[in-house]
Amino acid sequence: MKRIVLLIATNFAVVALLSVVISVLGLDRALAQEGLNVTALLVMAGIFGFGGAFISLLISKPIAKWSTGAHVIDGSESTTQYWLVETVRRLAGRAGIGMPEVAIYEGEPNAFATGAFRNSALVAVSTGLLESMSREEVEAVLGHEIGHVANGDMVTLTLIQGVVNTFVIFLSRVIGYLVDRLILKNERGRGIGFFVTVFVSQIVLGLLASIIVAWFSRRREFRADAASADLLGSPQPMVKALARLGGMQPGVLPASFQSSGISNVPGWMALLSSHPPIEERIAALQARAPGRV
Repeated sequence: MKRIVLLIATNFAVVALLSVVISVLGLDRALAQEGLNVTALLVMAGIFGFGGAFISLLISKPIAKWSTGAHVIDGSESTTQYWLVETVRRLAGRAGIGMPEVAIYEGEPNAFATGAFRNSALVAVSTGLLESMSREEVEAVLGHEIGHVANGDMVTLTLIQGVVNTFVIFLSRVIGYLVDRLILKNERGRGIGFFVTVFVSQIVLGLLASIIVAWFSRRREFRADAASADLLGSPQPMVKALARLGGMQPGVLPASFQSSGISNVPGWMALLSSHPPIEERIAALQARAPGRV
């Protein structure tokens, strides 16, 4: 609950900060003379920017189950399911969080964690992951996902997404208004230039925002790998799991959950990847000092 309060507080803080900066620079007065209500636009941008990210976070668990076909297990289904549930229970206890729901879905090797609250999250693994990895490697992957939950990564990424969404919505409309009024000299309402410019600006700014969000997402993957090493008492199980994943094609997750699962995107597209290259993750784990594991 504290993280949700933080998310809402951040929403107000971002809007307030933008308002102060614009006021100090005198942009509010300049834009007001052109007929643009900056305060109203800021409030609208904050509501829609954070609102969409916040709602996505709150409904992430049911959407994840529906989109992947994951079904929650309690351990009574088979020996494997029992081991899976008890492993998650043990790791969650070590991490100091509530027992997450555990789910399995049909698909190629992958796993993810999601949920708005650290004490009622969801950890899901694919059948491909369970079939292609040893139990030690699966446990390491589970430790990684528990690390995401314990670190509050879902809420943190939502905060970042909300901030960049707010900037994209606000700046694209300011740019559109200025182009429409100052360049195209439209004096009657909002012309076609406004809408076209807003559309193009949102695409360009949205791409830049995606690069920022992806960068933060890659940082959290290193932290989750480190959390797995801490929970298991050694980085080697996670190193082995990553090495095995490096030789596989990770299963594709729905777009809204790709940042939560396993990914290894090469080349310049890595700028938009939610996960760092597996080689870098392995190197980071191997570089951990013995006293820290």
